[in-house]
This record gives sequence, C-alpha cells and structure tokens, in this order.
Amino acid sequence: MVNYWKSKLLPKIKKVFENPKKTAAAEACKSFDESKEQYSTEFEDKKAELQPKVTEIYEACSTEIKALIKEPKDAGLKKHSAAVQSFLDELAKIDFPGSKPVCEAASKIGPGYLPGPVFFLFEKISTFVVTEEKEEAAPPVEAPPPAEGAPEVKEKEAAIEPKEETPAACAEEPATATKVEDATPAAAEPPKP
Repeated sequence: MVNYWKSKLLPKIKKVFENPKKTAAAEACKSFDESKEQYSTEFEDKKAELQPKVTEIYEACSTEIKALIKEPKDAGLKKHSAAVQSFLDELAKIDFPGSKPVCEAASKIGPGYLPGPVFFLFEKISTFVVTEEKEEAAPPVEAPPPAEGAPEVKEKEAAIEPKEETPAACAEEPATATKVEDATPAAAEPPKP
C-alpha cells in the first residue's frame, strides 16, 4: 500500500499543487547561470560602447529602479515588477549582454520569479552608475568639510565643559548623602531613659 502511495498518488498530488511559474523560473535561472560567464566576458568586451547607453537608460528610469540597482532586494523586485520589466525591455533594445533571455523569461513568468538573473544584470549596470555618481558627488563633498570643521571643534569644547562641572557636582552630593544617613539612625532609635 505504501509503495503504491509513493509511486502513483504522490506524484499526481505534487503536480496539482506545483506552481508552473516556479518550475519555469527554475529552468530559466539554470540556463542563465550556465551562460553567466559568457555574458560577463561579453560585458567586459562591450563595456566602452555600452556605458553611454546604459547611463542614458538609467537616468530616464524611475527612482524605484535606481534604488533596486543600488541595493537589490527581492521584495522591491516583486513590488516594482512592471517597472523592472520595462527597464529590462530597454536593456534588451541596446543589446546589453544577457538582457534578452532575462527579458523574455521575465515577460512570460514575471521578474519577481527571476531574482538571480535580474540582480546579475543590475550588478553589471551598477558598475557604470556607481562610478559615475561617485565622481559627481566627490567634488561637493570635499569643499564643505573645512567650513564645517570649525563648528565641530566648538561643539566638542562645549561638550567637554559640562563634563568638567559634573565631577564637582558629584563631589558635593556624597557629602549631603552622608549627612542624611547620619540623621536617619538617630531618628530611628528611641531615646534611652
């Protein structure tokens, strides 16, 4: 009876409850993983010609996609799947390495089921975007610190002064505490006749 259950009924039950999208996503991820190295080498070869196109697409995309590229999260991928799909379509138009199979699979299944391949593409895109943003952000960051340096020193000096006063105040408190303790035992004992 147990053998019949395991061989005949259990596979049929699994098929009923199996999600076809997850199965298709697993196959798509597996095929993408097999050709990841090819996409990486292709990316390195075309890096110079892809950079202006990718930065143009990146600047035109929504802030949600920009946040996902900087910090990829599964929840964000599922939440903004329509925006991710349109972003993948744009990447496929410029022949970004690996974007066509991911775009096709994502259009059939949905990008939320393909986090590995999508985040791989986002990682490659972030190499263009992060370096560009660091270059833009570097000059303004260097100028303000000298101007802000003086107020920080004053704040530190102000923080030091109250610390010097607190030990003196603490020294006074133990003296009053002993006086209170001395008065308490005298009041607690009744006078002797």
